[in-house]
Amino acid sequence: MERVPDETESLFDAALDYMARGEPEVAARQFEHIVTLNPGHAEARHGLIRALEDAGRTDEALAAVLKLIASDPDDVLAQTRLSMIYQHQGKIPEAEAAAAKAKILGWKQELRSGISVKTDL
Repeated sequence: MERVPDETESLFDAALDYMARGEPEVAARQFEHIVTLNPGHAEARHGLIRALEDAGRTDEALAAVLKLIASDPDDVLAQTRLSMIYQHQGKIPEAEAAAAKAKILGWKQELRSGISVKTDL
């Protein structure tokens, strides 16, 4: 039986298309809608952070990434993105701390799974 994609999958694909076309504001609205429909959609939460950042809405991107980290403290990508946002804000000590945390989380994941996780910025 063929699986029919749900609404969030098609919205997610559309949001990615907007990002690819250089329309982060529109993509951010799409990702926000997906997160409203499905707060556990991790990829949409990551996409929202990136779209907000690309749209120059750094403070909102920071709030979104901190919210994601609060719900999943072991998310390596979220810690890496936090570091990048802090770098863009000129908060170098905070950026370095977040990068170090991402690296440590990546190492822990490697040890648990035996799979190499890329954490370099």
